[in-house]
Amino acid sequence: MSKRRQGLSVLIVSTLAFTVCFMVWMMFGVIGIPIKKMLNLNATQFGLLTATPVLTGSLIRVPLGMWTDKFGGRIVMFLLMLSCVVPIWLISYATEYWHFLVLGLFVGVAGGAAVNKFVAPALLVAFGWAVVPQVYAAIMLGTAVLFWMFSYSDPHHLVDSKITWREQMVAFKDPKVWKYCQYYSIVFGGYVALSLWMVQYYVGEYGMDIRAAALLAACFSLPGGVLRAMGGWMSDKIGAHALTWWVLWVSWICLFILSYPQTDFTIMTIDGPKTFHVGLNVWVFTLLIFILGIAWAFGKASVFKYISDDYPQNIGVISGIVGLAGGLGGFVLPIMFGALMDLTGIRSSAFMLMYGVVWVSLIWMYWTEVRGAELMGSKARQFRLHG
Repeated sequence: MSKRRQGLSVLIVSTLAFTVCFMVWMMFGVIGIPIKKMLNLNATQFGLLTATPVLTGSLIRVPLGMWTDKFGGRIVMFLLMLSCVVPIWLISYATEYWHFLVLGLFVGVAGGAAVNKFVAPALLVAFGWAVVPQVYAAIMLGTAVLFWMFSYSDPHHLVDSKITWREQMVAFKDPKVWKYCQYYSIVFGGYVALSLWMVQYYVGEYGMDIRAAALLAACFSLPGGVLRAMGGWMSDKIGAHALTWWVLWVSWICLFILSYPQTDFTIMTIDGPKTFHVGLNVWVFTLLIFILGIAWAFGKASVFKYISDDYPQNIGVISGIVGLAGGLGGFVLPIMFGALMDLTGIRSSAFMLMYGVVWVSLIWMYWTEVRGAELMGSKARQFRLHG
C-alpha cells in the first residue's frame, strides 16, 4: 500500500477510534440521569458519578504519552481500547453507587462526545439504560479490531528508548507548561465538564425530555469536537497567542450571560407592584453554548499550537502533561458544579464558576504575554531612540 493510502487509512480509523473512546468516556452524562433517579443521588453525587471516568483518563495521559513515544501509538491505542470492553459491559449489571464508581474508573482509560448525545438517548428510551453499556462495549471491541487492521506504525515517531521517565518529567518544572495547563483546563476541561452536565441541565432547567435535551446539548459538544481542525488552521494563520486571547474573551462574554439565573423581581409603581422576569430562554441559551463550543474547539487547537511551537522535540510528554491538566479539570468541575447547586440551589452557578476560571486565565495571559510584549516593544523603541 502506498504511503498516501496508508496515511488516509490511519486518519480514518484514528478518528473513528478517538470518537468511540470519547463517546464511552462521556457515557454517564446521559445514562447517569436515570441512574440518579434510581439511586436517589444529589447533585454532588451525580457530578462525581459523571466525572469518575474522567479521573482515570486524566491520570493515565502522562504515561500514555511516554509509552506512545517509546512503543508507538498503534499498539498503545489498541491495547487501551481492548482493556475497556469488559468494564463497559459490566456497567449494565451494576446496582449500587460504588459499583458505578469503580467501573467508571476502569472505563476511564478510554478517555482519549457529541455522538454520545445521539446514540445513548435513543438506546436509553427504547431499551433502558442497561442496554447502553452493552452496545458501547460491542462498538469498542469492533473499533479496536478495525483500528488494528487498518492502522500502521511509523518508527520515526519513536523517542530514543534510552530516555528515562525522570528525564521526561523535567517538563513539570517549566512555568510555561503550567500556564498552558491552565488554558487547557478551560477549553478541554470545561468542554468535558459541560458535555457531562448539559443534558441534565436542560432536563432540570427547561423541563425537557432526555432525547430533546441530548439533541440540544449536542449543539455544544458537536462543534467542540469537529471544529478542532479549523482551530489548528487558524492557529497557523494568526498564531497561538492571538487565537487563545480571542477564545478567552469570547468565553468570558458567553459565560457572563449564561451565569445569570432565572429571576423574578417586583417594582413598586404608581399603579401598584409589577413583576418582571429576566432569564435566558432555551433558544438563546443554546445559541450561547453553541458559540462557546466553537470557541473552545479553536482553543483546544491553539493550546497545542503553543506546545508544538515551544517544545517540538518533546511533544508527547508535554501534551500528556497539558492533557492531564485538562482532564483533571473535566473531573473536578462536574463535582464542583454539583456541590454549588446543592449549596445554592442555582443551576447557573456552574457557569459562574467557569466565568471565574476564565478570569484567572485572562489575567495570567495578560501579565505573561500581552504585558510582556508591550514592555519588550517599549524597550525596543527606547533603544532605537537613544541607541
